[in-house]
Amino acid sequence: MEPLMPVNSASEPAPWWSEPAPKPKRASIPLGAAIALAVVAGLVGSAVGDFTTSGTLLGHKVNLVSVSSNIERAPGSIAGIAQRVLPSVVSISTETTSGSATGSGFIIESSGYILTNNHVVDGASGSGAITVTLNGGRTLPATIIGTDTAYDLAVLKISATNLKALQFGDSDKIQVGDPVIAVGSPLGLSGTVTSGIISAKDRAVSAGGSSGESSFINALQTDAAINPGNSGGPLVDATGAVIGVNSAIASLGSSIGGQSGSIGLGFAIPINQARKTANQLIKTGKATYPILGISLDLNYAQGGAKITNTPTGIRSGSPAEAAGLKAGDIITKFDGKAINGPDELIVVVRARNVGDKVTLTYLRDGTSHQTSVTLAAAQP
Repeated sequence: MEPLMPVNSASEPAPWWSEPAPKPKRASIPLGAAIALAVVAGLVGSAVGDFTTSGTLLGHKVNLVSVSSNIERAPGSIAGIAQRVLPSVVSISTETTSGSATGSGFIIESSGYILTNNHVVDGASGSGAITVTLNGGRTLPATIIGTDTAYDLAVLKISATNLKALQFGDSDKIQVGDPVIAVGSPLGLSGTVTSGIISAKDRAVSAGGSSGESSFINALQTDAAINPGNSGGPLVDATGAVIGVNSAIASLGSSIGGQSGSIGLGFAIPINQARKTANQLIKTGKATYPILGISLDLNYAQGGAKITNTPTGIRSGSPAEAAGLKAGDIITKFDGKAINGPDELIVVVRARNVGDKVTLTYLRDGTSHQTSVTLAAAQP
C-alpha cells in the first residue's frame, strides 16, 4: 500500500491569502545539561538492569512476593461433578471392513459392563473389532453383550474389575430448566465436558442406524453441546447421577469432515428406559418393548396417528384387535396426551411397560371414541 500524502503537502503551492508560516525555533540544550541527561539515563538503565538480575534497586534489596491462591471447587460445581464423572466415561472405537467409527460410553457395573448407543457399535456386531479406551488411557478389547435397535442401546463387556461405575438418577423427576452436563468424546476428543440445561422433555425423536432400522426415543432435549462422537456418553444432573444417554442432535448443515455440528439441540434417551433395557440385555442378551399391534401410515400428516387402511393394519391376536380398533382409525390421544403424528404414538407406547393398561382416544368416520388397551410384548 502506498503511504498517504498529507493534505496541503509541500508539493502544493500555498494559497495566495495565507500568511507565510513562521520558521520554527530550534530547541537547544546546553552541553553540560546533555551530558547530565546522558549520565542519569545511564544510571537508571544500570539500576533497572541490576534489579532484574539481582533483585536490588539502587543498592537496596527487593523481595518479590509470590501469591499462591487455591481455588475451591464445590462438589456441586461443574468442575466438581466432572472430576467424579470422568473416570467412568470411556471412548469407543470400531473397526470394520467398511471403515472405522468412534463414540462414547460409560461404566454401569464395576466388573466391566458399559452402556452405549446401538448405532455406535452396530457396524461391528458381525466381524468387526471394538476397542474401549478408559479415561486413564488404558485400551481394552470389548465384546457385545446385547443390542436393541428399538431404543438404540447396547451393552458391552471388557475384561476389567474394580472399575468406577456411574450412579443412575431418576429421569422422570428431571424438570425443564434443570442444569445438566454432557460427557463424551466428540470428534474423538475424549474426556470432553459441556454444560447446559434440560430444554424440553418427551421429545419424539427417531434415528436410523447403519442397519437401516429406526429407533424411536421419548427424548430429553438439552442445549449442552453434543457433537458426533458424543453418542453413548452420559448426560448427568447436578448431583453427577446419569439421567440420560446422549444419542442424537438436530443440525442445520454439515461442518468438519462432512459431519453436522451442534446448534444447541441435543437429545438423550431417559435413563429410566435405558436402565430397563440394559438389565434385559445383560440377563438375556436381548430386550423387548411394548406394542399395540398395529401398523401406522407414516405419511399421514393431518393430526393423530392413522392405522393403515389395509388387511395388515390390525395384527391378528393383538391388543389393538382385542380393544376393538380397526384399520383406518385415527388415534388422537394416548392416556390423555395429544398425539400429533405416528412417531409420537410409537414413542409414547415404547416409553411404557409390557402389561400397562392405557386409554386410547380415536376417530372413526369423524366420530370420537375411547377404548382401553393392555400393551403386549413385541415378538422377535
